[in-house]
Formats: sequence, C-alpha cells, structure tokens
Amino acid sequence: MNNTGHRARLRERFLKSGLDGFLDYEIIELLLTLGTPRKDCKQTAKEAIKTFKGLNGVLDSTLEELQKIRGIGSSNAFGIKLFQAISERYTKEKIDPKNLLDSPKKIFEFLREKIGKEKKEHFVILYFDTKNNLIFDEISIGILNASLVHPREVFSKAILNNASHIVIAHNHPSGDPTPSNEDINTTKRLIEAGKLLGISVVDHIIVTRNNYSSCVELRLI
Repeated sequence: MNNTGHRARLRERFLKSGLDGFLDYEIIELLLTLGTPRKDCKQTAKEAIKTFKGLNGVLDSTLEELQKIRGIGSSNAFGIKLFQAISERYTKEKIDPKNLLDSPKKIFEFLREKIGKEKKEHFVILYFDTKNNLIFDEISIGILNASLVHPREVFSKAILNNASHIVIAHNHPSGDPTPSNEDINTTKRLIEAGKLLGISVVDHIIVTRNNYSSCVELRLI
C-alpha cells in the first residue's frame, strides 16, 4: 500500500505547527516513517502507545522492548531512542541553572531530568548564593522522613558553602504531585530551623515525570 500521501500530510502538519495537535500515536508514527519507507506505520504506532501506556512509556522503553512490537525493527527502535536522548539533552542545555528561581516551573524542568523518572523517592537540596546563583545540588535516595531530611544535615552544608537560601524538592514515583502531610510538616520544620540560621527555605517542589506541585504556589508555606 502506498502511504506517501498520508506521510506527506503528517510532515506538513509538523512543519506548519510543530507537534501541536498531534496525538501521541501520531508522534510515534511520524518517527517510524523516517525508518520505514512506503509502509503504513499507523497501526504499529497505536500498538506501541497501547503497550507502553503513552508517549513517555514508548520513549522510556528499551531497544529490546520496542522491537517486540510488530513493525518496529532495529532501525526504528534506534530512531526512537535517539529522539529521546536528543530531547533530554536539549532540555538540560536550554535551562540556565542561574535562573532556576524565576519560577517553580523552571525548577521542575531542571529537576525532572534528575529525578522525575526515578522509581524510588529522591530528596534534593538546591543551594544558592546571595545573587541567586546555584552553588550546587545534592541528591539523597530514600523515603522522605526525619532521618533523611534532618535540619542538621541540610543546613550544615548550606553554612559550609555560604548559601543564602535553599530550595528543597523530592519526587513522587506514584505520579501524583500532591504534597502529603509529611511533606508539609517537613517543609515547615526546615523553614523554622532556617530562620534561626538566617538561611531561607524558598520552596518545596514535588516532582513527577510530567507534573509538579509547589508548596509556595499552593500557599502551604
């Protein structure tokens, strides 16, 4: 079956408006057309989306997993993984760490690459100087609790590095960014400790693969 007309329409849509309006399977279909000449890729793309439960699931799948889908060969699988890798590098290089505190969304975009896909909880501290430059960030693995996020551990490093203020964050592997009572209580405890030391806790960002919540935006702190 000659599918050149449909392919041409997909490409014209992309060239005109980017990926706006594209369904998940159409994005995968467009990728597959690059490595599959003259073959209808729509059903293969739909099967991939169904099997891996969405676009992110397809992109995060391994080469071996992708090739289990009928119609996806080694070249197609390589193209999908290359697209994912390029997207991730572009996102990382586009974000300037010096401007992280412009908005919680920018913090989320920065941290999503670090912890958004993790299947275990990761706690992050971002340390900033008086000019709002990121000094460094630290990541710990484990469930958010008093032993993992003790004020002594958090602020001793802030003092050693002359930090003016910090942002704390962690991921929710469940995909739900809603702060728990423990999240809120931990944040308030750190804020009070920071006040005694003159080091502000600016926000607590909860990160998932696709979304985030900010304790400041939610007016929880």
